[in-house]
Amino acid sequence: MGDTEQLVRQMSEKGLRITEQRRTLVKLFADAPGYLLPKEVYDHMQRSYPGLSFDTVYRNLRVLLDLGIVEQIVFEEGVKFKLHCEEPDHHHHMICLNCEKTLPIRSCPMPVTDVPGDFQVVKHKFEVYGYCSDCRESGEPAAPEESRSP
Repeated sequence: MGDTEQLVRQMSEKGLRITEQRRTLVKLFADAPGYLLPKEVYDHMQRSYPGLSFDTVYRNLRVLLDLGIVEQIVFEEGVKFKLHCEEPDHHHHMICLNCEKTLPIRSCPMPVTDVPGDFQVVKHKFEVYGYCSDCRESGEPAAPEESRSP
């Protein structure tokens, strides 16, 4: 979880105009323990700003993503957003399919990836999905990998 004022400062330093709606949006992410669907963000924002459109919320999610304030992950139920992790160096993620706990993978597979000579990589993302030890120990049902492909 993050500090709302620190996030607001980051947004301001990157040239984003700070509105009460954006402040509410980053507070939601600062307080959220995990990932949020755009619909969940919209529903939360509607409580304080009833006239706010889904398009406005989604556009602001994209702005926060572009600024590196939040990150997005694709789950079976769709794209979700969460506060950008605080890991300082380049890394990837292991994500629990049950509780959505996210752990860093600190080594990058790109140096050993066989990229065809005519393909220019400009960015990459690597995520591993599975079940954390807490969920496995608690007996939460773990679906076979074939039926849980992200």
